[in-house]
Amino acid sequence: MRRLSKQQEQALREYIGVFIESPIATTIMDDFERLRYNKHLGGEQQCMLLTGDTGSGKSRLIQEYKQRLCSDSNESSFSLLVSRIPSKPSLPSTIIQLLKDMGHFGSTYRKGISNDQSLTESLIRCLRSKNTELIIINEFQELVEFKSGKALNEIANRLKYISEEAQVPIVLVGMPWAKKITTEPQWASRLLIQRELEYFKLSDKPEYFIRFVKGLILRMPLEPSEKLFNKAVILSLFSVSQGQIRKLKHFLDEALKLAMLEEQSEITPHSFSKIFSMWYPNQTNPFKQKAEEIIGQEVKSYSYYDSGADNEFEAIIPTQYTDKLTLSQIIKK
Repeated sequence: MRRLSKQQEQALREYIGVFIESPIATTIMDDFERLRYNKHLGGEQQCMLLTGDTGSGKSRLIQEYKQRLCSDSNESSFSLLVSRIPSKPSLPSTIIQLLKDMGHFGSTYRKGISNDQSLTESLIRCLRSKNTELIIINEFQELVEFKSGKALNEIANRLKYISEEAQVPIVLVGMPWAKKITTEPQWASRLLIQRELEYFKLSDKPEYFIRFVKGLILRMPLEPSEKLFNKAVILSLFSVSQGQIRKLKHFLDEALKLAMLEEQSEITPHSFSKIFSMWYPNQTNPFKQKAEEIIGQEVKSYSYYDSGADNEFEAIIPTQYTDKLTLSQIIKK
């Protein structure tokens, strides 16, 4: 297998980390900033719920915000605490994970000797001593899945208690069914900010997708061919990604890597076409079609959690897409 030079690897690595700020991403990061500022004003802290289906860019947005904040502040500061629900989700394991992310590495041993309340008090002390201004908890849907009644109420009460005692706003991030926490009265009124990261759609504000794609192409370390900006290529990229940021970015990353391996001086539709044939050898290659021939789908409804399902394997209803249509038809709707 051919390999890139060290210089090429560095250029590709930098491109993989590229973040194109969409309007909703700007809004959400502004929300984070307002919540952090509210911490300094005191009083009851507002909290936030951020949801989005898989591949919508939740984790990447959080990573970008954390990187920006760290570059502007003391690296030893925990003004922003980013955590996630652990692999075996429960209220105690979540608090332990928060403690570990605060730098309390010995907290893995506390579960056996401490009750839930002492873990909570330890976390509150840490948040106060580190002057934490904002907590972001990712994959929150894993904590509320299969939790109802008393169990969900316990989770809601404990997080509310942590926010109140430490006077720190909390952002809950997860799949669409993380909204289940809003059925708890104390959180329904506390989650004043609720945002959703949606997939791009050609039937609604197609210019957002076009600008996003152009932004990614222009950030490539190779000179882009003018052909990359024509309608057929844009529609082909939508067909490949179905409007998902993650799918789109992975595809462009691979196309750039291929162009580098082939020592091309510019990035062209040829690289896109080759990657598509590599990934989907049995499908019609949209990069070999005219714009009016390209077929694709866009999101119809997002995944959701069926609380009435018989078991956990049937509980998550996957994302639904429109019937396959020529993408030119979707734009005209």
